Amino acid sequence: MLQGPGENAGVIDVGGGLAVAFKVESHNHPSAVEPFQGAATGVGGILRDVVAMGARPIALLDGLWFGEPDWHFRRAVAGIGHYGNCVGVPTVGGATVFDPAYAQNPLVNAMCVGLLPTERVLRARAQGAGNLLVLYGAFTGRDGIGGASVLASQDLEGSDEKRPSVQIGDPFRGKALIEVSLELVERDLVRSLQDCGAAGLASSLSEMARDGYGVDVHLDRVPLREPDLEPWEIMISESQERMVAVVAPERLEEVRAVCERWELPCTVIGEVTGHGELRALHDGEVVGAIPAALLTDECPRYDVEQRPRPVERAAVDPVNDEPKAWIYEQYDHLVGSRTLRRPGDGAAVLRLDGARGLAVALKGPEPGERDPFAAGHGAVMRAAAAVRDAGGDPLALTDCLNLGNPEKPEIGWELAQAIEGVARASEELGIPVVSGNVSLYNETGGAPIPPTPVVGCVGLVTL
Repeated sequence: MLQGPGENAGVIDVGGGLAVAFKVESHNHPSAVEPFQGAATGVGGILRDVVAMGARPIALLDGLWFGEPDWHFRRAVAGIGHYGNCVGVPTVGGATVFDPAYAQNPLVNAMCVGLLPTERVLRARAQGAGNLLVLYGAFTGRDGIGGASVLASQDLEGSDEKRPSVQIGDPFRGKALIEVSLELVERDLVRSLQDCGAAGLASSLSEMARDGYGVDVHLDRVPLREPDLEPWEIMISESQERMVAVVAPERLEEVRAVCERWELPCTVIGEVTGHGELRALHDGEVVGAIPAALLTDECPRYDVEQRPRPVERAAVDPVNDEPKAWIYEQYDHLVGSRTLRRPGDGAAVLRLDGARGLAVALKGPEPGERDPFAAGHGAVMRAAAAVRDAGGDPLALTDCLNLGNPEKPEIGWELAQAIEGVARASEELGIPVVSGNVSLYNETGGAPIPPTPVVGCVGLVTL
């Protein structure tokens, strides 16, 4: 393991100077409100997480839990296909489950796998006082404001009113962002990279400053799509296709030249400092300041109250792979010329070099499973078994824990049990969980989804 939890993605060494970066993440609430853009921007976000590690994305997988294959589901599938197909990364596998328990709160989980040289693993940390903060990619607008707070941390009742909080994706700009980011990394023009994901600049900059450095961001320098954004709106906008880089002053012009060639805006919006704070300025005045550590490693911690409850398996008719073929037929699973084993047959296999391949799988609990421990344990075992069935030796895991409101003691118990199930299975298999995501508050009108840990597994295949 070269990089474990705490960064944009986990990274493992697979030998021969090659490393694999991968992660699974949710975009459930945006997809419930606006399925096409919600699912599409979920793909865009997970691509940028892998790119931020210095890796080139080579594969996508998607996990879909819906009530039925209705219009809402078809639009989510279309969004995944649209973004992945346009950006040129193959969608090679995943999981689809239809269960009435997800009718009001569907789940859309996306996994990305990327490759990079072992010596080039990046960390999203601000380094060196006096270095510049450079924002490149799309302009900043009001789309996505409140994506983390209005959508991801609330009951979905009245979801139509939350539609403006859904981000809007641009996969062609996303493709340019990938190519620019990788060139900047390959030419050693940046010290670190960070995706502007949930909570926008507020989140990405606080994470960059978590190791003791501070950052000053000048919000009036941020390129805007709408001229009347307030400073707080600029700070938390989740507009897509944006990255922040830490750049040494002497490399700035080279960075600008790369961005200009791909027609991406590139703007110095601040600098790394030594004061340890995240400071936001507008027109020369400090409009917000907080020790960055209070938003990261030193944020408040508390025990979640737990109350065990009886669980019974639900009767859910499993849908076999044949009726699901129309789903993955909408995805380009061959672009990039690495795909050796295609969707519809368990884990996919991607060529690494002449003698080796990479098996990748994304699985959840057995349909109808309601026991949270069994759900977590079973998801790990199913993902690892799929990799093994494809001829792979399972190496590492990534997980996304989808549950209801953890402020309810019953859900707090489910969360703890699901984590224990994943941990137990990981220990039994002897392979690490190197990255992941948690999606909570998945409920509508007080009715939560079943505990749904989704697990991705990667393994080596000898060709």
